Amino acid sequence: MKKVTIYTDGACSVNPGIGGWAAILMYKTVAKEISGGEAETTNNRMEITAAIKGLEALKQSCEVDIYTDSAYLSDSFLKGWLTNWENNGWKKSNKHPVENRDLWERMIQLTAIHKVSWHKVKGHSDNEFNNRCDELARSEIKKLKKQLEPENKPEDPSEDLK
Repeated sequence: MKKVTIYTDGACSVNPGIGGWAAILMYKTVAKEISGGEAETTNNRMEITAAIKGLEALKQSCEVDIYTDSAYLSDSFLKGWLTNWENNGWKKSNKHPVENRDLWERMIQLTAIHKVSWHKVKGHSDNEFNNRCDELARSEIKKLKKQLEPENKPEDPSEDLK
C-alpha cells in the first residue's frame, strides 16, 4: 500500500463568506498542490473540503497521514466525535443537528477506502507545507473575490447631485 502525506488548510474572508481550500499531496519525492474555493461557505466547511479533495485525488487505496491545523477536523476523528455523531443520528450531545453533515458523510466514505492517520499541526507557525496550503487557500479567496466583483460598478447616483 502506498504511503502518502497530505497537508490541508481552509480559510474564509469572513465567516461565513468567500472561502478557499488547499491540499498538498506528497508521495516519495513528488508533491502536488490542489486548491479551490466557494462563494458562500464557512471556514470549517473549507477545512473539511480540503481533506476531502486531498483524499479524492488519490487513485487507489493508500496509507495516508493527514496534517491539518483545524482542531474541528482533527478532533472529529481523534476524539471520536464523528463516530458519536453518526451513532446518534447526526445529533450532537446537545441534541442539535451536526453541521456539515454532507461533508462528514463524504469523509466517512473516503476514510473507509484509505488507512488514514490524523495529525494536528499549529497553524501559522513554521510548518512550510501548512503555510503553503494557507497561501493557496487565501489565493483562491482573492481569485473568487475578483470574479464576483461586478465588471462595471454602477455609478454613484449622488454624483449627479453635485
